[in-house]
Amino acid sequence: MSTDSPHPDALSYDTQAVQVGIPRGNTLGVGIPIHQIAAFQFETLQDGATEFVTNATYSYARLQNPTVQALEERLTALEGGTATVALSSGQAATFTAILSVCRAGDHVVATSSLFGGSAGLLNNILPLMGITSTIVPNTPEAVQAAMQPGTRLVWAETIGNPAADIADIGAYARIAHEHGALLGIDNTWGGVGFLCRPLTHGADIVTHSLTKWAGGHGTVLGGSVTVGTHHDLSRNAIYTDGDPSLLTTRGPAALAWRQRWFGAHQLGMTLSAHSAFLIAQGLETLSLRLTRESQTALDLAQYLSAHDAVTGVAYPGLPASPHHALAQQYLHGGYGAVLTFEVPDPAPFLAALRVIRMAPNLGDTRTLVVHPWTTTHSRMPEPARRAAGVTPHTIRMSVGVEDASDLKRDLDQALQAGRAHATPHEAALI
Repeated sequence: MSTDSPHPDALSYDTQAVQVGIPRGNTLGVGIPIHQIAAFQFETLQDGATEFVTNATYSYARLQNPTVQALEERLTALEGGTATVALSSGQAATFTAILSVCRAGDHVVATSSLFGGSAGLLNNILPLMGITSTIVPNTPEAVQAAMQPGTRLVWAETIGNPAADIADIGAYARIAHEHGALLGIDNTWGGVGFLCRPLTHGADIVTHSLTKWAGGHGTVLGGSVTVGTHHDLSRNAIYTDGDPSLLTTRGPAALAWRQRWFGAHQLGMTLSAHSAFLIAQGLETLSLRLTRESQTALDLAQYLSAHDAVTGVAYPGLPASPHHALAQQYLHGGYGAVLTFEVPDPAPFLAALRVIRMAPNLGDTRTLVVHPWTTTHSRMPEPARRAAGVTPHTIRMSVGVEDASDLKRDLDQALQAGRAHATPHEAALI
């Protein structure tokens, strides 16, 4: 009996998504089982003592679980990394990624096209720990100008939320590494390596909200942090201080070790076995869903761009987008399933939708819209909201797998309803 998964390097993305993490052998199930277990047995005192030193197998489910481990192996393969820790949410993943390389006195440079929760961490939580940040426009020039001697991390999103701008990952990696810092990319909109693999462009850390396209059906929360094959920690005191230092004791695995130690061992932001099972199942159809969703998103972006009740559309797949060239450089398999557009009066438009649903999520099989100004980005100061591409007229749409013609009809009737309810001032803007 062989319990080895297929070697991921020899497989395509689609095959990795359904094969990695599943052992082979007689009587074994064809799939990832759910290990709904809190603790694991030891036969001798020495067995327990050894495990608590090495963490090589299983002891307590906050630290390791076979179902979660199978998911982590699959995520690592799909992103082209070396190790992954799966956690309870995307917010937990972002928090863990930042604190894996930052401590009191350190500094983060982040681009302004951020998920509202990430901005909240940078602005509200990390300063309590003595970690400062500078949020700048999503350009290499702005990132370069903001670097400081204490900068330990540059942070960006593959596709900005909700501005739909594209991070110049290669340029950001060069800037970060020249200053002894690491580059972290929130690749949630990159679809777990299907649309973009930031690690191949120089990023050191990749995070995901697995709630989105990985889970794919709006039924589960989860997050992950994946590390790449090359990252220089020699100028980061977290890893070089001490006798022996963390780099000395852990070597190339030091970064991945600290992320698991921090996110799971110390803070207990553990992903449940059942959630890991659902996310692993979602990954098996991610490429099918995201291919369809990206095609429909481009179709809808073109449709809305020509609609006389829409005052603006942002989607990197449109040739007129200022981010189209970077999208062609970094994205493959499509331009993503999210677009934003502007309408003069969002309230009647949103109230008139009959097929498309309003909910603050992304990556669902159903098409979802949200009004970021009053929901996902509402806690940010107005200048920060506008810097993130959010205005009172912005609608963010995450495209699902419905028929495109049904979505167009629903959009059209809701836009007409919005036009009918527009004030004279708003009508003049159409």
